[in-house]
Amino acid sequence: MRRISKLTRAAVGVASIALAATACGGTSSDGGDGGDKENLGLAIAYDIGGKGDQSFNDAAFAGLEKAKKEFGYKTADIEPTEGETDADKEQRLRTLAKQGYNPVIGIGFVYGPAMEKVAKDFPDTTFGIVDSVVEGDNVASLVFAEQEASYLAGVAAAKATKTNTVGFVGGVDIPLIHKFEAGYKQGVQDTSGGKVKVVSQYLTQTAEEGGFSSPDKGKAAAEGQIEKKADVLYAAAGLSGQGVIEAAAKAKVWAIGVDSDQYKQQALAAYKNYILTSALKDVGGAVYALAKSVEDGKPLTGVQTFDLKVNGVGLSESNPEYAKIPGLADAVNKAKEDIISGSIKVKTE
Repeated sequence: MRRISKLTRAAVGVASIALAATACGGTSSDGGDGGDKENLGLAIAYDIGGKGDQSFNDAAFAGLEKAKKEFGYKTADIEPTEGETDADKEQRLRTLAKQGYNPVIGIGFVYGPAMEKVAKDFPDTTFGIVDSVVEGDNVASLVFAEQEASYLAGVAAAKATKTNTVGFVGGVDIPLIHKFEAGYKQGVQDTSGGKVKVVSQYLTQTAEEGGFSSPDKGKAAAEGQIEKKADVLYAAAGLSGQGVIEAAAKAKVWAIGVDSDQYKQQALAAYKNYILTSALKDVGGAVYALAKSVEDGKPLTGVQTFDLKVNGVGLSESNPEYAKIPGLADAVNKAKEDIISGSIKVKTE
């Protein structure tokens, strides 16, 4: 039976890990030639968009870098290939396990089918998967309350809008991204009393169509929403979100980032003044926590839930303008308290 537990505050920290993501593109490996079966340390396999997305994948890389520095071992981080199949993902995970990496983490739900197969063949290796639940005695499913962070983003949007119209851009029309939209809409509506309209758009129906990896699609969607008078745009779209941020900055309206604190991302520095805040998802903290558990000889397994209670999700306050918008910070803090206490139940659909 799968063991279900929740990480403590000490195990994760949005401020110390997810906000540190500043990686640039490329694939790297610091060892693992297949000849040494000793534990080489942590390996991660990136989701669509790869390293350099300034968001989801880069947050994972920050966790890897923290583990590498603290534990002094070799690491590997491997990029996806365009148009790859589940068989390709399976081979990637299998190769990393054979080389001696432990743990091996798939960054994204797309690794689910592959991990189900591979984990069974390497019972002495701990596997992790982000944003999906995979059964297995040696698998940790690292899942997040994205809807809670998105609710806070909705509160901020409702306080910041001047047109009473805000936007949501989802990368792919799937249940995971529906959680972002549901929380955001609820936060907007609860804060505004229904006075603020949310305009939503999904870029693609499937990930293979580029919904998470096409800034041009994100930019076009954002421009369309801006034409509809949206003056705060929240994107949950991976690399495509960079296009949303670019369009918002060009139109001099607010953008809300996702996963990492995108105000602090160097690649987005030209647009930072228009990134009001970011809905944080401590993927880096989850990656680090699993690596630490293996290093300590007590590997985490089962479902590991990262929510507001353990600082696994949150909302950034890096942009000085965040504190200048009347009532915004107080409203966000109150909403956070109410979600943690259970007074507010955030929808996932």
